[in-house]
Amino acid sequence: MTDRAPHADRPRPPRRFFSRTSWPEARFLADVLRTETVGGGLLLLGAVVALVWANSPWGPSYAALGAWVPWPGGAALHLDLDLAGWAADGLLAIFFFVVGLELKREFVAGGLRDPRRAALPVVAAVGGMAAPALIYLGINLAAGGDGLRGWAIPTATDIAFALAVLAVIGSHLPQGLRAFLLTLAVVDDLLAITIIAMFYTADFSPLPLLASLAPIAVFGLLVQRRRTWWWALIPLAVTAWALMHASGVHATVAGVLLGFTVPVLRGRAGDPQGLAAHLEHRWRPISAGLAVPVFAFFAAGVSLRGADLGAVVTDPIVIGVVAGLVLGKALGIFGSTFLLARFTRAQLDEDITWTDLLGVALLAGIGFTVSLLIGELAFGPGSAAADNVKAAVLSGSVISALLATAVLVRRNAAYRRIAAAERVDADRDGVPDVYQRGQG
Repeated sequence: MTDRAPHADRPRPPRRFFSRTSWPEARFLADVLRTETVGGGLLLLGAVVALVWANSPWGPSYAALGAWVPWPGGAALHLDLDLAGWAADGLLAIFFFVVGLELKREFVAGGLRDPRRAALPVVAAVGGMAAPALIYLGINLAAGGDGLRGWAIPTATDIAFALAVLAVIGSHLPQGLRAFLLTLAVVDDLLAITIIAMFYTADFSPLPLLASLAPIAVFGLLVQRRRTWWWALIPLAVTAWALMHASGVHATVAGVLLGFTVPVLRGRAGDPQGLAAHLEHRWRPISAGLAVPVFAFFAAGVSLRGADLGAVVTDPIVIGVVAGLVLGKALGIFGSTFLLARFTRAQLDEDITWTDLLGVALLAGIGFTVSLLIGELAFGPGSAAADNVKAAVLSGSVISALLATAVLVRRNAAYRRIAAAERVDADRDGVPDVYQRGQG
């Protein structure tokens, strides 16, 4: 006799990466992808309009619009910003509020609540930020100059743009792969926010920063009471934003902290229902449809009229940003994932190949919104270096999107053929396609 349980000697199955998530999480992800498809299109439209306008005969009017200060009397409160500044510091706070809600949902009810599931996107995100930074630093260390300040520019992934591209070209890609990109982008945003707060804070004033914590705390208390004192939430959020801006810390950090205060309630089977999901449903269209496209409009309008294109192309900052986004992101994400699988005995899910992962790693090289923001923080808006950064971010993001599309369109076609063959087999055997019906 033995006290050992039956099958105790049977080896445990290897841990799978990108395994299919629960149906509520899949439904939430589908809603995100649908919204980000529209938002990504508007973001691209805003960038294209800005580029065309800035390089047209009416280019000076574009520059004058961005430099217009609507409230010049707000200098005492550090609110005498021009329109471009309001787009970067004000509207992007809405974007980062939604990011804060996403982060809270992921930590409480999403993939990051399970340390074993969270290990992969966290490691991939860290690798996907470290490799671009090292490539950028290597290129600019050799060149010397002030370019080192922009080391963080190629480290960010644009969640709206990347998910929009994936939603357009990846109709039949495995759902686990899409969930991986979303979680990776969320962790990437958290790291980018930390970098902005730690390395790109100028003229720091501790008193306004400490004062900003008071309205954030009151916001958190009131939001817990759900329907009570709702009218006070927006004034509290605006007050927290203004104090954070006055402290010298980038004001978008206030949006993230406000998002963290919103409770996430888990329903049956981990269904992420509650106030965070409700607010995210309300504010995501504003973020994706207004805040990010308007920021892209004011941030992407780099004028190349009369510019020395040879000097731009050979600028170490431009080379570092493009190489970081295109090569660094792919090497960092793919390489860190491969090493994690190599040394932990974990395996990819049986429905996913390493080629799929390579496509997603290339897609993460789209670094539009946050990369442009870091470029302005590093070199100052309107400077020659900042304009070169815009050209580099646009070029690197487009190249990454094209390379990812070339890989993922081919893989999507393969998965489409597999799905069609499975439907034919199911119809022949008279078995209903439950999974496909559930996904619909």
